[in-house]
Amino acid sequence: MSRVSKPYEIVERALDLSTADGCVVIADEESSANLRWAGNALTTNGVTRGRTLTVVATVDGAEGTASGVVSRAAVTTDDLEQLVRAAEAAARSAGPAEDAQPLVTGVPASPDFTDAPAETDSEVFAAFAPALGDAFARARAGGRELYGFAHHQMTSTYLGTSTGLRLRHDQPNGTLELNAKSPDRTRSAWAGRSTRDFKDVDPAEMDAELARRLGWAERRIELPAGRYETLLPPTAVADLLIYQLWSSTARDATEGRTVFSKPGGGTRLGETLSPLPLTLRSDPHAPGLESAPFVIAHSSGDGGSVFDNGLPLARTDWVADGRLERLTTTRHTAGLTRQPLAPAIDNLLLEGGGERSLEEMVAATTGRALLLTCLWYIREVDPATLLLTGLTRDGVYLVEDGEVVGEVNNFRFNESPVDLLSRATEAGRTEKTLPREWGDWFTRAAMPALRIPDFNMSSVSRGV
Repeated sequence: MSRVSKPYEIVERALDLSTADGCVVIADEESSANLRWAGNALTTNGVTRGRTLTVVATVDGAEGTASGVVSRAAVTTDDLEQLVRAAEAAARSAGPAEDAQPLVTGVPASPDFTDAPAETDSEVFAAFAPALGDAFARARAGGRELYGFAHHQMTSTYLGTSTGLRLRHDQPNGTLELNAKSPDRTRSAWAGRSTRDFKDVDPAEMDAELARRLGWAERRIELPAGRYETLLPPTAVADLLIYQLWSSTARDATEGRTVFSKPGGGTRLGETLSPLPLTLRSDPHAPGLESAPFVIAHSSGDGGSVFDNGLPLARTDWVADGRLERLTTTRHTAGLTRQPLAPAIDNLLLEGGGERSLEEMVAATTGRALLLTCLWYIREVDPATLLLTGLTRDGVYLVEDGEVVGEVNNFRFNESPVDLLSRATEAGRTEKTLPREWGDWFTRAAMPALRIPDFNMSSVSRGV
């Protein structure tokens, strides 16, 4: 009879079964809990659990080392040998891997490698759910309807290799998205939060913020396309800079394919990207945004390599005091480009020394400006400049001499985040935020609001 083994046991058993020259095994144990609501009432809730096992087999040949990767869900001990053999067969049928490197060695074992996985359940919402119910009551009394969801996930990752690595990381990840709508659906506002445990989110505060925005929207003002002074909230800044980070691989820049390529050859490392003292960094130990302190790569691609699994991670400044400091590299691409090793890390922070909140930046505005809520449907137009296009959503507001005077129509924008950094005239206070567009893939971010004097609203959009 099949037995569901403990995660570390299944990692050890898979390594024992391997006949390849090298082997990496990653076991991801996931549990999640969620709440959903509509029209000021809970609609569904649930808890799920699952396991995914990834086996990376490496085979040395006369022409180089090949790799084969196979991932499967719900793996038991009876499934292991078939999975390991499939990875080995994939490696033997593949050509030499371009990113081949010796598997990582010498990293001290995690002391909790043999412990049971961390889990989440509905108790994570013990304090949040009653507070949400109170928010429903206030919204109902105020003539607005709340929609949204709360999701919490815990992933325990066990990583073992044939070179002796035994590493473990527990990653909590929580998101909260809240929409408020007028009963006639003509007005809508959104707020989102990223959290590790739902102890630092306040539905009452979020509902009050949304009520204020719905109030602003009672006056409607039509504006044409054009360039406007614009206040980008932290969520919008996060969405733009996450895409910039994803586009900052050293190899592509060196080969002349990205905005970070220097005309005539080389990269723009060392160039000043912003006149503001902005530092864009990733740090696996950043308080409240903690992420895996070692590489976890389920596949190889532009930004990662399965051969780097287990490689230790540390704080990396991508932009330091406005100057381009690092581009992402694997061990393979660091050697190709002769740049420092700088693997991707699963969080992103922008700091500029500003102290003003977004509200204070609004109050300090002279003349006219636009205040955005969030961006969505972001797509790349030109990799050479990192020109992006997308839409505004759930509220664009007109600010006149420090006061919001009404809601304006939505726009399509065309902007490059690299170019925005060069034109920003103010950065506010850095705070944790939830990226609206990339929240399904990247949630650990802290950003300030940015003031852009001439944000390009390229056309009017009639979407909500």
